[in-house]
Amino acid sequence: MTILAAIRHEERKLEKQLGQLQHRLNSIRTAAKALGHSAEREVVGAKKRVLSAAGRAAIVKAAKKRWAKVRKRAKKVAS
Repeated sequence: MTILAAIRHEERKLEKQLGQLQHRLNSIRTAAKALGHSAEREVVGAKKRVLSAAGRAAIVKAAKKRWAKVRKRAKKVAS
């Protein structure tokens, strides 16, 4: 198969895929239109969760406590 024939074959394959995708897109648009205005709303992502300074301090304190316990055990094992 020559390079030109391979390119033409690939082009036909991609055009077929494009047709299938356009058909699927039209189906989705038709369904959205049937649902009316409820389908026109934008999809809003989840809001970013915010951690208070007090909450962050409590997490830091707990982490330091855990690591102190780990270091204390390690020191006992090494001795």
